[in-house]
Amino acid sequence: MIQCVISDLGKVILFFDNFIFFRKMADYCPFSADDIAERVHRHKELILSFDTGKIEATDFYREVMLKLEAKIGQETFFHIYNDVFSVNPPVLDLLRRLKTNNRLILLSNTDVERFGFIKKEFPEIFLFDGYVLSYEVGYMKPHREIYREALKKARVSAEECVFLDDLTENIEEARRIGMNAILYGPQTDLEVRLKQLNVTL
Repeated sequence: MIQCVISDLGKVILFFDNFIFFRKMADYCPFSADDIAERVHRHKELILSFDTGKIEATDFYREVMLKLEAKIGQETFFHIYNDVFSVNPPVLDLLRRLKTNNRLILLSNTDVERFGFIKKEFPEIFLFDGYVLSYEVGYMKPHREIYREALKKARVSAEECVFLDDLTENIEEARRIGMNAILYGPQTDLEVRLKQLNVTL
């Protein structure tokens, strides 16, 4: 019997669009939004380092300034870097209902700056019993260790959990370690899928 719902954050509970950031950054550097997106893709190791807590926010800011040849203050930079989220109301409402009969754990690949922004701007989503954040634990999905951390917070077996995420590779790894899992997308009827797994709402 399912006793815990472990949920991703981005594109499940909160929508996000990094092109909002790219378009705004184009005003502060010699590149278009598309060029910025391509450069970000080429320097994914920088994002990985920030998301796993291996570099500080100030170092991340300095590296981005160098790579984008940008001129913008650190506070302004992080404001536009962070401000890319909006709530997904149906999922949030469903999680509120699930909380009555289930433990809820948030499992997210994120960095200290964006998560701090979310805590300030979206306090309504903080209804979880535990939080497993990549920048705190030093691993990102789909690394197996981050799922183990989530199961410790869940305090139940993998078979007693259902994991929600928008990326196939993350869902596949959750299933490999024994979790039930639902790939979430814009067309997913999450309530129906949870009922199919006999999750109590």
